[in-house]
Parts: sequence; structure tokens; C-alpha cells
Amino acid sequence: MILRCTKKLLAVIGAGRAGAGAPAADTDWYANLLWCERRKCLLLTQAATLFTAVQAGVTAAELRSTRHLVLDLIGRELASEGLPPDTFGDLTAQDFQVTTTADRSVVGCMTDMANYWLVGVMSYGGLAKADLTALNRSLRRNINSARGYQRPIDLTVEYLNA
Repeated sequence: MILRCTKKLLAVIGAGRAGAGAPAADTDWYANLLWCERRKCLLLTQAATLFTAVQAGVTAAELRSTRHLVLDLIGRELASEGLPPDTFGDLTAQDFQVTTTADRSVVGCMTDMANYWLVGVMSYGGLAKADLTALNRSLRRNINSARGYQRPIDLTVEYLNA
């Protein structure tokens, strides 16, 4: 599994000088660090489908154990959608490599999704009142131009059935 992180996330997890790694692939995952109410949040997006999830209130220590945090988040969000844990293959059996981002269109989509998620948190009246499961599910139902105006959840089901 290749996790392509933004520079600000690489700095927090202590991989500030991560190399470019392998060429970009549809199987890559992208990660970004968000701040909401002075709390760190991890935004994670799968490159091919734009399947996205946010974990709010993560600590620096949790971010440094990136593999565990990422695999738990992916597993939990797949389960919330009723999808099998191996939708994107057996991620636990793959080598885990942290590197820099490689696809600006995915990073751009992540920025849009981050803004949508943050506005959603505000519409609930803050993190303490927000239904984070519902917000994550709504991210996966937003139509995005980067993948042919299709919903990430629909692309994920296609990916699973391919």
C-alpha cells in the first residue's frame, strides 16, 4: 500500500524527507492533515475511486503510527457502507510505504472534500455535536468532476466488482 501524504502531514509523522516512491497508481491512497477546532484530523482518499474518510481528533502519536490508523479508518468506513474489508484488496498483507503526493487532481479533490467536511461540522454546531459517520458517508456521495461526475461510492462498488 502506498500512502501519498501532503507535506504538512509528512512533517507531523516524521517523514518530512520521504522520497517520491513508486509512480502514481490507481491503488494509491492520499492523506492530508486538517485542523478543526484546534484538533488534528486525518483525511484519507483512495486515488481511483475518491473513496474518502476523515478521522477527527487524532493525536501526533496516532499519526506517527500511520499504518494502524489508516487501516482502521479504511476498515471502519468500508463497514459503514456495507462493503467487504477487502474491497481494495488485502491492505494488511501489503508493504506500507509513505511518500509524497503525485496527482494534483486527487489533491484538489481532497481540498474540496475537506472544505465540505469542515462546513458540515460547522452546520452541526461543532465537532462535539457532529454526526461524523454521516459526514463521511456524505463525502462519498458528492459528485466530483475528477472522476467523470460520478459518486465515489458508486466508483468504489464498480472497483469492487471489477
